[in-house]
Amino acid sequence: MKRPCPALAVSLLLPALALFAAPVLRSAETAASVTIDAGQPGHAVSPLLHGIFFEDINYGADGGLYAELVQNRSFEHDEHLFGWATVSRTGADGAVSIETASPVNAKNPHYARLTVRTTGKGFGLANDGYGGIALKQAENYFVSLRARGTTPLQVVLEDETGRPLGKCQFDAPGADWKQLDATVRSSGTTAHARLVVLATAAGQADLDVVSLFPEHTWKNRRNGLRADLVQLLADLHPAFLRFPGGCIVEGKNLANRYQWKNTIGDVAERVQNWNRWQDAVSLTAPEYYQTYGLGFYEYFLLCEDIGAEPLPILNCGMSCQFQDKEFVSLDQLDPYVQDALDLIEFANGPVTSVWGAKRAAFGHPAPFNLKLLGVGNEQWGEDYFVRYPIFYKAIKAKYPDLKIVTGAGPGVDAGDFARYKLAWDKFKSGTPADIVDEHFYRSPQWFLDNATRYDTQDRNGPKIFAGEFAAHDGVAKRNSLRAALAEAAVMTGFVRNSDIVAMSSYAPLFAKAGAWQWNPDLIWFDNTRAYGSPSYYVQQLFSRNRPDVVLPTAVTAPAHSLYAVAGRDDRTGETVVMLVNPTNAPLPAAISLHGAAPGPLHGRAIVLTSASANDENTFENPTKVAPQEEEFSAPAADFARTLPANSLTVLRLKNAP
Repeated sequence: MKRPCPALAVSLLLPALALFAAPVLRSAETAASVTIDAGQPGHAVSPLLHGIFFEDINYGADGGLYAELVQNRSFEHDEHLFGWATVSRTGADGAVSIETASPVNAKNPHYARLTVRTTGKGFGLANDGYGGIALKQAENYFVSLRARGTTPLQVVLEDETGRPLGKCQFDAPGADWKQLDATVRSSGTTAHARLVVLATAAGQADLDVVSLFPEHTWKNRRNGLRADLVQLLADLHPAFLRFPGGCIVEGKNLANRYQWKNTIGDVAERVQNWNRWQDAVSLTAPEYYQTYGLGFYEYFLLCEDIGAEPLPILNCGMSCQFQDKEFVSLDQLDPYVQDALDLIEFANGPVTSVWGAKRAAFGHPAPFNLKLLGVGNEQWGEDYFVRYPIFYKAIKAKYPDLKIVTGAGPGVDAGDFARYKLAWDKFKSGTPADIVDEHFYRSPQWFLDNATRYDTQDRNGPKIFAGEFAAHDGVAKRNSLRAALAEAAVMTGFVRNSDIVAMSSYAPLFAKAGAWQWNPDLIWFDNTRAYGSPSYYVQQLFSRNRPDVVLPTAVTAPAHSLYAVAGRDDRTGETVVMLVNPTNAPLPAAISLHGAAPGPLHGRAIVLTSASANDENTFENPTKVAPQEEEFSAPAADFARTLPANSLTVLRLKNAP
């Protein structure tokens, strides 16, 4: 039986009803009212309610969050010299070939061979990274490569004019593979540098795993992450991080699926994989790969760094159902199930266990305390529901306290409704589920219409994870304020129903300018800059102002003009009120805190708005749409406030001292 959320006695958008005995301040100027029962707290708000979802789409990992500056460093792209160009300095003559005999290791079989006949001023290869290598004056960069051969080597960092900005020299490495490392200090700043590896004598040199990292990565880790992008994630205060996808978990086919064991250990031994999204590359050549330098160990470290619970998603024996639709037969599913069990041991096992020992060997003897695991991405149909329970049973038998996230298909309505309904019919008829992942990419109006979609959700069923959502504003799918406010409207419903909506995350997270496959996105970046979209600031405001308990709230207002939710922050003692006005006109509102202590109120008002609902942030104006904070006071618990047109307002209130 469905019953309404216990913290809300009436729908937010019903005509005016008298919910409380206390009068609400109204005047001819007020067009809406918000009445909050501050003395009758409702259910607890899920501490995992607001998180982030990372997928390597839009060059989010290689060329993005992963700070490696060399593209195709191991010559393992299908076009083995993709990203590389031959360099023949004055008088030099030679040849470049791709070889596989006696490689660095069997998992990384290809390497480049320089055969130098005449040295001149140097013969070799140049790499300009992902649309240029960004260097900063007076900063250090780590050069690393595996090499063997008879000729000395020189690595030069040079700007777009060919002017050297830094260099290092290596003696001839000899007959066996040797790792060569150096630190180079840049003498200039440019966004369009390239790395050049030159043989400086006649002879032969083999090159592999040619790498360049800035010294300044997040926490200054080697093989680290881009510091400014991680800072944007940390500033969201996310409760969890879902990784590594998304459709890349499934793969276009099973050979292309994400296999977490290929992403740990020595980067030279991580088995590169082509990215399932390369079929959709919009503005770049279709050579989009995952080096897995950012792998599962790095994901767990990132979660730990930013205080987010890890939520890894694993393949369930099915490839993407929108593409090749390859499914593992049930009698061949055991290795996939074992991968899930081994991952849990890798994350949580003692150092005496097989996979716990591997984690410790990487430098993290303490467990990562994994509590959540997803089985499949957004699979659907009977093919999924004969496989998923096999995982569920095996995982729960060994790890009964682990919460498992399962899917409800790629959408919740329209053409996806039959898949969605089948999933929920399964859960209602006995298929076990802890948390069900629901996805919705729809118009802003859909979000406004569905802000109350969970008000009548069955409280006896599994929890909900709004795992991928974004408002797509028009054909161009703009990252507009209009889209962000529509998302804010539906998120008031997440908070109000957070006894059943346990988790939520916007998607996709990252997009690289000029190299994206999907928009809108939460964070945009290029090689030197990054900014948050208006949707980023909506996510940030909800996450940073998540209350601990919901307070019953009644709203009266013209249809689609006001969305609200309120709660109490137990740590600060503040009442938190979130108010969304998605209309093009200011909205005078009467607000009453029924049951609040008498006397004046004091606190803060944080407002996200702009001159137009069409406004977006850009590299040139990254905070055009960004929150503004002001002191707030009211003489009593009943007060009036005008909500700006196209705005999200967060009030944090308590009795004045």
